[in-house]
This record gives sequence, C-alpha cells and structure tokens, in this order.
Amino acid sequence: MAKKNFESALKRLEEITAELEDGELSLDNSLKKFDEGMKLVQLCNQKLDDSQKKIDILLNKNGTMTRIPFEPEDDHNGETD
Repeated sequence: MAKKNFESALKRLEEITAELEDGELSLDNSLKKFDEGMKLVQLCNQKLDDSQKKIDILLNKNGTMTRIPFEPEDDHNGETD
C-alpha cells in the first residue's frame, strides 16, 4: 500500500464504505474492498495512536515544566451511541 496520510486513508475508507453499502459489488469485489478497508482502519488507528503519544500537557510544578501524557476525556459518560 502506498504511503498514505490520515486524511487520504479516511477519505478512501469512506469511499469503500459507500461502495459496500451500495450493494452492487460482486462477492469477490466486496471481499477485496473489505480487506482494503480493514488495512485502512489499521493505518488510521496507528496514526491516531502515534499522534496521541506526541501530545503532552506541560504543567508548571515548583518552577519546572513537567510532562504529563495526554489522557483524552470520556465524552460519552458511559453512554453508548
């Protein structure tokens, strides 16, 4: 797979989703698209994980800067969509 950035991988994933939802593909083509989509999901997840690791919050503690790993907030409060 050519080197993709997050945005192009996500766009392609959306295209594949639309093609699969359309229902006009043969079973063989559907499986190929599904496989490509799963690889793109893995790529997107890896890029998101890498980005999250790069995000640090700097706090001033006793006159020195302390790095604290970014912890995303739980926006759903335990609710499911």
